[in-house]
Amino acid sequence: MGTKTEEEPLQGEPRRDSTKNEGDDDGKGLAKSLGLWNGVSIIVGCIIGSGIFVSPTGVHEKAGSVGVSLLVWVSSGLFAAIGAYCYAELGTLIRKSGGDYAYIMEAFGPFLAFLRLWIEAIVVRPCTATIVAITFAIYMLRPFFPDCPPPDGTIQLLAAVLLLVLTAINALSVRIATFVMDFFTLAKIFALCCIIGTGAVLLCTGNPKYYDSFDNIWEGTAKDLQAVSLAFYSGLFAYQGWNYLNFIVEELQNPKRNLPLAIIISCSLCTIIYTLTNIALYTVVSPDEMLASPAVAILFAEKMYGKFSFVMPIFVAFSTIGSANGVIFTSSRLFYVGAREGQMPRVLTMINKQTRTPVPAVLFTGFLSLLYLGLSNNVFSLINYIQIVYWIAIGAAMVALLWFRRTMPDAPRPIKVPLLFPIVFLFGCCALVVLPIIADPKETAIGILIMLSGVPVYLIFLAWKSKPKFFQTLTDGMTTFCQKLFLVVDDEKQE
Repeated sequence: MGTKTEEEPLQGEPRRDSTKNEGDDDGKGLAKSLGLWNGVSIIVGCIIGSGIFVSPTGVHEKAGSVGVSLLVWVSSGLFAAIGAYCYAELGTLIRKSGGDYAYIMEAFGPFLAFLRLWIEAIVVRPCTATIVAITFAIYMLRPFFPDCPPPDGTIQLLAAVLLLVLTAINALSVRIATFVMDFFTLAKIFALCCIIGTGAVLLCTGNPKYYDSFDNIWEGTAKDLQAVSLAFYSGLFAYQGWNYLNFIVEELQNPKRNLPLAIIISCSLCTIIYTLTNIALYTVVSPDEMLASPAVAILFAEKMYGKFSFVMPIFVAFSTIGSANGVIFTSSRLFYVGAREGQMPRVLTMINKQTRTPVPAVLFTGFLSLLYLGLSNNVFSLINYIQIVYWIAIGAAMVALLWFRRTMPDAPRPIKVPLLFPIVFLFGCCALVVLPIIADPKETAIGILIMLSGVPVYLIFLAWKSKPKFFQTLTDGMTTFCQKLFLVVDDEKQE
């Protein structure tokens, strides 16, 4: 048949020219514009959102004591790091954007992959962006309305403005979007470093009142194992985002090197920052005060910074901007990959040749986020419903890793984690699925029903091959209209 001139790709890996280095950009498809620091800032930016500023109260409430609370923060970070380490193997073996959606597709086929895509892309990500935008609006307005709630509709209006601005930025330029991520990552780390630095100075003074919270750190520890597990659940929610870089691995320069390094650096950094922040908070805020305050970082600032306490809500708002930007950036790539696999409308896999961005996918992500903004009174309950589905999907990715070890034993693996890590992480995922079923079977059932709502969609739009001709004509017309409107073309990397 002739001399073989092109290296065969790994299973699930886009074909590439063997004469090019892995980090080379051939001018087609999505630009390989993300370096190591961009990868670190994306993960840190997604993990550190509003959670660390408001969730210490929830963790302490379930843990019952200072000592267990701190253990929960450390162990949650270690658990997320183990998961990220396992994902590093998956990301360098199956070098496709899409994260666990791509891995489930390769391991278990299109049906289960579509259910994962459906719940993540249509519900989880847009809802998350909406919640973060609402949090931004609440804290941004607080200095202007310190003693009363803002006028009706103001929060939703400001949240909508943020979503529109971030959607426009992500549609126009990857470089600007990553600059926004980098800048606000530094801003949120600066805010946390202010808290950590203040706590360190207070502890160094030797004043006994700053050690009160640590005198009996195990006092009040919850006796109920289920309560402690719920504290762990809340802690893990604050670390959510540790796997987001896997959703954009195709845009990462030299992923064999930069993906694992970015994961190691960011997870270690977040665990250290979270733990030290909580220690600093306990030096100023007593456990009883923490239980009474839903925004403990604001209380900390009011007690320590006096008339300058208004800076803390601003920094929390900055934190949410970076987090919302990361959600929109990675979510649009999930739509893009789903469309490339034929499980989303074809127009979502098209890019603008000038900006090298998936404009339709970005705009669709922003549209869904704005849509959920209209349901903001219930969107928090919706996120609670789908948490179990989130951990089912993460567990499925771990099963996929073990499956690839069996079916692709000789495939090149730049990173090969010891089998103990995915097994331990899979066991943890199973616990995070079972515990909510025991604690609240009703919400669990609702979450599973939301996931199963994708079944009829799959049967009608994907499994049904003999659709009427007018259906195809309609979709082709909409695709052509969107191409002309957004000046987008088919991704030339797609075979």
